Amino acid sequence: MSGTDEDARPLAMDADIGVVVVTHRSASTIEACLERLRAADGVAAIRVVDNRSDDGTLAIVQRHAAADPRLRFIANPDNPGFAVACNQGVAALADDAGVTWLAFVNPDCFVEADSLSHIRTHARQFDGNGLIGADLVDEDGVRDAAARRRDPDFGAMLRSPAATRLGVPMDPTRSLQQVAAVSGALMLLPLILFRRISGFDDGYRLHAEDLDLCRRVREAGAVVAVANDVRVVHARGVSSRSRPLFVEWHKHRGLWRYFRKFEASRRGPAMCAAVFAMIWGRFPFAALRAVLR
Repeated sequence: MSGTDEDARPLAMDADIGVVVVTHRSASTIEACLERLRAADGVAAIRVVDNRSDDGTLAIVQRHAAADPRLRFIANPDNPGFAVACNQGVAALADDAGVTWLAFVNPDCFVEADSLSHIRTHARQFDGNGLIGADLVDEDGVRDAAARRRDPDFGAMLRSPAATRLGVPMDPTRSLQQVAAVSGALMLLPLILFRRISGFDDGYRLHAEDLDLCRRVREAGAVVAVANDVRVVHARGVSSRSRPLFVEWHKHRGLWRYFRKFEASRRGPAMCAAVFAMIWGRFPFAALRAVLR
């Protein structure tokens, strides 16, 4: 897209979604991501928060910002992490009085024109008390297991490595399926709910912050669900491939933080020590697999 009169057209009456996109070395996907977001129904504002990209991401974002007044960006001089950047993006939406819904969209997610508005329609039935994800698939149409998840069961993880897989099957009989957690790659919720739970936990650097957010949404009395009738392509992990060790380290660190925050106080010292050993004992093997991939 380029800067034309069409880009400056008035917002539609139902444009009340503020979109936050966090980038890091996302040059290979951010062009398509922003093109689709700018064309999406219901979008009132887009905030891109860049975590020190060095691959041309910012140049692409700047071009889109020059063409579309709804799009503004923050260029962080360092990489404070996904959770911090998401909170920055929401804070930067404060001057858009028309924003009542938040959508967090990864730079490697490609929405259709009606994806976000359709998810918003589902969310409205919960009267401001719902966080909704989408049916995420890769470029070959294979479903992302992280789109529908249960809470981590650390006791089960100690008994069986298979318990570390948190995905739950799609229920094809339901257009809206309640789950414990959805993927942070794409989620939509009311701005008032996000503020009520104080946003993302800044203590997570990368991974598990979406599990944490969904758990606190549920603890606040709200619903977490997946819109099974909204399919969105998610080219997973594009920006992570250049730093596999960094990513794996923070995956394991995030899981340990989640355990300490929600479970440790209810467990004895032996259980806590066992979970610590399990999480960090897996790290060398997961890191090696990531490097080999």
